[in-house]
Order: sequence, then C-alpha cells, then structure tokens
Amino acid sequence: MEIRKEAAVALSGAPDEGQLLAINRLAKTPLTAEQVYVFSLRLCDDQVDRDFERFDTQALPRLAELFVGKTGILDHNWSAGQQVARIFQTETLTEGFVTYIKAWAYIRRSPENQSLIGDIEAGIKKEVSVGCAMGEARCSICGAKYGDCEHQKGMEYQGEICTAVLSDPKDAYEFSFVAVPAQKDAGVMKALSGSKLHLEELVRKQAGVRASSEYQALKKLAEAGREWEKQLRSRVVRLGLALDQGFSEKLLRASAERMSHEELQAWERLLETKIAELYPPAPQLPGLKPENTATHSEYMI
Repeated sequence: MEIRKEAAVALSGAPDEGQLLAINRLAKTPLTAEQVYVFSLRLCDDQVDRDFERFDTQALPRLAELFVGKTGILDHNWSAGQQVARIFQTETLTEGFVTYIKAWAYIRRSPENQSLIGDIEAGIKKEVSVGCAMGEARCSICGAKYGDCEHQKGMEYQGEICTAVLSDPKDAYEFSFVAVPAQKDAGVMKALSGSKLHLEELVRKQAGVRASSEYQALKKLAEAGREWEKQLRSRVVRLGLALDQGFSEKLLRASAERMSHEELQAWERLLETKIAELYPPAPQLPGLKPENTATHSEYMI
C-alpha cells in the first residue's frame, strides 16, 4: 500500500565535510560546499495521525534506510522537471515517547533553484509530505490484518481507540513540498498497487452527494455481511465442538477464520449432517404401549 504522510523542514544551510562526502556519493560529478544547499526534515514518526494510523516503531529504522537517495519534488508531481532535491542522509531518533526519522537533503545552488532556497530560508516552503510503500497494516485492538476484523479506525473499543499500525517497509518513493498539509486530508494518500485511490477517499473527494449516499448504503450492507459471516463462523465452531471429535475450540476457530463464506456454509451443512446421523431426533411425545393383539388362534375352530 502506498502511504503519504506529513513532514517538515527543520535546519538548513551549508554542508559540513561529512555531509558533503555523503552528497558526493550520490552525485555524478564531485560537488563543493559552495555548490549545494542542505536542509533537514523530520519525516514520519510512530505517533497516531489524523487518519488514525501510525508507523510501527520497529519499522522506522528500515524505512529510514530506504529514504536515502530518494528525490524531493513539488506537489507529488512525478516528473523529472519537478525534481528539486535529494535525500543523502537519514537517522532514527527518539525524543521522549516519540521516535521519528530525521533526514538531510540537498539542493544544487543555481539561478533556477535560488527562489526555492529563498522560500525555505524565509519559512515559506517548510511543509512537506512523504511517499512510501508499507507491506502490512495491523489492527491495534486485536492484532489482525486491518480490514479482516470488525474493528474500525477511530472507533473506541473498551476505552481504546482503534488505529492501523503500518509495518514491513517495502519502498520509499519521495518527499514533496506541498502547499497546505495542515488540512485534514493533505499529505495523506493511500492506494493499492500504487495507482488507485481507496474507495472511500475517492467517493469523498471526487464523487457527488448521490454517490456518497450510495456508498454509505453499500457500507452498511458490507457491515451486515461481516456480522453474518462472524455469526456463521461461531455456528460452525459450535457444531464442531458438538461433534466431539477431539478438536479444540482454538483450532476450530482458527480454521474458520481462514475460510470464505462459501466454504463456511459447506462446512456447516456437512457438520449438521454428521450430527443428525450420530444423534437422530427423538420423538417429542412418548409412544403408546402396543395393545395385546394375541388371539390364541391355535385354539380356535
């Protein structure tokens, strides 16, 4: 999944000797300190954001490594003409209860870049967002893959707010100077396969009122379907226990969790058939005693 989160420009100025050495590892032609302008950024951290997501603390060091050598662009416009900077150094820092990625980037000093450097120095260009790919999102409530359980981000469960914990860094794409990341949706974009917007985000941003209403209706149906499937799994587990074949509830439940609803229905029918064979239904009313029908016909003429 593609993730974009907010960051910010921090310190800036001329590179020191160690920074210049790191920059020249990326440059085709050796650069001097007078030819480059460097600035630092605070990239993603492990705190819950406005979308009720957070990066796993353990994932940040690997993600920091992936950002080295990645480009800085304008407004997430992936074109060569929008490339203005490049990250040459990253580190993971912890301050208090917050762990975050700090990065250093450089810009080549040139007439065309002087305006951007001036805007950074003036504090005009200071908001950026970052783009990366994370392989996994886990529910903070139950630990399951987010979307496979009934918990919803932002909802409270027994005093705990549900969040999606992002882990397993796959790639880092870029950081981008953006105009208004302080708005609710700015700097936060998610997509599968790196190209398609999440359905709810697509409806909210691009569709009309009618489409939004239809989406909410479909969402309710989906929630009802998830509840039905949850109940079906519970029925299957109860039937499996009633069959008394030595399987534990934990094993039966784990098996049911991996099945599709079609497989669950087939398993339910099979278990019901087996139970009916082993425990046939008894009549509700007791049978009447058979009448004495003996006629002693051997004594009759």
